Amino acid sequence: MVTERGLEVLRAIVQDYVATHEPVGSKSIVERHAFGVSAATIRNDMAQLEDEELIAAPHTSSGRVPTDKGYRVFVNHLAQLRPLSGPQRSAIESFLADPSDLDDLMARTVRVLTQLTGQVALAQYPSFARASITHIELVALSPNRVLVVMVTDAGGVSQRIAPLPLDIDEADVAVMRARISALITGRAVSEATERILTLGGADAAAMRLQPALDTLAAVISEELAEFRQERLVMAGAATLARREHDFRGSIHPLLEAIEEQVTLLRLMSEMVTDEHGLATSIGTENAPFGLGEASIVASNYAAPGGMARVGVMGPTRMDYPSNLAAARAVARYLSRMLEEDGSAH
Repeated sequence: MVTERGLEVLRAIVQDYVATHEPVGSKSIVERHAFGVSAATIRNDMAQLEDEELIAAPHTSSGRVPTDKGYRVFVNHLAQLRPLSGPQRSAIESFLADPSDLDDLMARTVRVLTQLTGQVALAQYPSFARASITHIELVALSPNRVLVVMVTDAGGVSQRIAPLPLDIDEADVAVMRARISALITGRAVSEATERILTLGGADAAAMRLQPALDTLAAVISEELAEFRQERLVMAGAATLARREHDFRGSIHPLLEAIEEQVTLLRLMSEMVTDEHGLATSIGTENAPFGLGEASIVASNYAAPGGMARVGVMGPTRMDYPSNLAAARAVARYLSRMLEEDGSAH
């Protein structure tokens, strides 16, 4: 059983190892931290931590480094989130101000998070699967090409040019717009996906336009499928190469996961959050996803389609309190931006 002082020694080892990247010895703990006991007493505490597999000797050096289990105890019981500084908060606010659309907002979110943490930043898009279609617009670009625009109440916007199999005029566009709008406006994305397949009609105008309506139904169906897909946006992949020495093994699985996205989406979705909406997944806990070398910290953010997550991925030797504080601050600002945007619609 680890004593209270033993846990404080663990805290000191994690903090010093993250700061210096050097294995931590009892002598340096006595010098850097005010424990008020001898190096021999600290060595006894370290022996106990080692018995509990919370620290380990990386090689013949007398110093110790935290294990993944040690980081987990630190994050769960010892880490105190440091509030962001005024300049850091200002940076988030100015960086995320006045985005042109949701894609721009999400891209800015991961860029500011990677700048704050020096890690790979990840953000799940809000889920549009439960969103509803609020507006559909058809704009004639030429006699046989129309721009299809769809907007959801969760901020999702889709624009797609559809080449048509026959020439149409403005009156035809109005007829088709009215038919499509009546069919899917105000419907959830999942319901709209089913309803759009019934697009058509028995009257003469609809019969003549049926080939064009069939084309539009196929295009809209594809765009609705896009709305239902989970998406991830990332920034800072180059930081992995710069931090390669922080990883015990190869960074290739991480680079593959960044390219694939599916693994990271699953991992981000399955992480369990605490009562503050914060989640961490450390080292070997990520082994089922092939990412046993990495740690991920994340924070929930509120979006019109439900909760989603924003966070960072990096080596297990990361500054968990600072990274969690940054993820939480960015998540809160993102929630506020999306709430304001939703109320503006």
